[in-house]
Amino acid sequence: MVNGSFIPPPWFIVETHSEETPLYFLNSRFRPPSVHLLLRFAPVFMLVCLLSCARSGPVGSGEIMYVSAPQANLRDHVATVYNRVGTVKNGDRVEVLERQRRFVRVRTAQKLEGWIELRALVPRETFDQFQQLSNDNRATPVEGHGITRVELNMHVSPGRETDTLYQLVENSKVEMLKRATALRATPEEIAAKKAAELARAAGETLKQAQKKKPQTSLQAAPTHPPSAPELKPAPPSPSPENQTPPSPANQPAPPEDAMPKPMDDWWLVRDSQGHTGWVLARMVDLDLPLDVVQYAEGQRILAAFVLNTVQDEAKGTIPQYLVLLNENRDGIPYDFNQVRVFTWNLKKHRYETGYREHFIMGYFPATVSTENFEREGNEPVFTLREQNEDGSISPRTYRVIGNVVRQVLAPGEVLPHAAHSPDEPRKSAAEKKLLHGKTGRRPSKKT
Repeated sequence: MVNGSFIPPPWFIVETHSEETPLYFLNSRFRPPSVHLLLRFAPVFMLVCLLSCARSGPVGSGEIMYVSAPQANLRDHVATVYNRVGTVKNGDRVEVLERQRRFVRVRTAQKLEGWIELRALVPRETFDQFQQLSNDNRATPVEGHGITRVELNMHVSPGRETDTLYQLVENSKVEMLKRATALRATPEEIAAKKAAELARAAGETLKQAQKKKPQTSLQAAPTHPPSAPELKPAPPSPSPENQTPPSPANQPAPPEDAMPKPMDDWWLVRDSQGHTGWVLARMVDLDLPLDVVQYAEGQRILAAFVLNTVQDEAKGTIPQYLVLLNENRDGIPYDFNQVRVFTWNLKKHRYETGYREHFIMGYFPATVSTENFEREGNEPVFTLREQNEDGSISPRTYRVIGNVVRQVLAPGEVLPHAAHSPDEPRKSAAEKKLLHGKTGRRPSKKT
């Protein structure tokens, strides 16, 4: 007791403070060395933890991505040897939980969590673009039904380097909606864009190599003037009779800018699940009978429509077709240059060309329907969009009367002269006048 006050001993302070409080936390003299080290290096431990979390990315950020690979495994951890905790397939929606270099930890709609390669995913922006593409073309007329030759990527726009999401397996049936052409990207351009997209998704920046400046004529010039060459008498020039034209092998190659760049044809297709995207046209074949395809005569069939059906006693129900063709090459600015109608001969039990029109410049969409012609009743009609000589595009409607095709014109209607495709042979003025006539169209040809 000091000055009338009671001072408890240290053991009393410990016992009355808390039964769970160790003795060495009440007095620094009783703290072991390990606790001193822990308190001393606590800021270092916190800094390492912060750096580790920053490298791995936010956990549970709510970012949404979609699977672009046909199928991918979910790993329990990032390593060469791992356990598969689940699988995801093309088009699946996943939530990003954590990032680590080229891998991300995701959660699926089934609440499965695992690591997946970043290159197997695309951002939500790409998914939204495909959704918009599908909505914009919901009412686009179908130009034909095709079958894929191989596994294909569906692109958001024409071009090999554009974004992809959905994939079509081999022998997939698709609806063909639109045709387009695009410059063919080189493998280097495709690889560079894919690498840039992957680095951007991973939060990294690509180091662009500095381009070497071309050496100018001043830099290449020698420091001292060259010695004058020895003058020799020029040989006599040969006479025009003895001159020989230079061979093509010895002619200089045209400059690179003047050479035509390769082009690709693309089709906008819709698959059985309603996914819409652009695919390489050469990888899709129209679903047509071989009896019709054999009449292509080296041309490329771009679109095909069933006009109507006839009943054959030996063959059963037979469809009659409208077929649109073009030259067998990519990059043509117009969609088709030839129209053919294949009708069925009931006596010979085979297809025949009921109508042909060629050397035109036609554009999709082309449509087929039926129309009531009063006395004749309902008959199939088709409408084509053809370019005129003044550059405008006009629709032209045709009706099918049995095995005959006739153009439908309103009373007093005169259509402008149709333009000719560049592949048409040149004709004299008299031949052109006979070809066009007064209606501005070519006469039908029945075989």
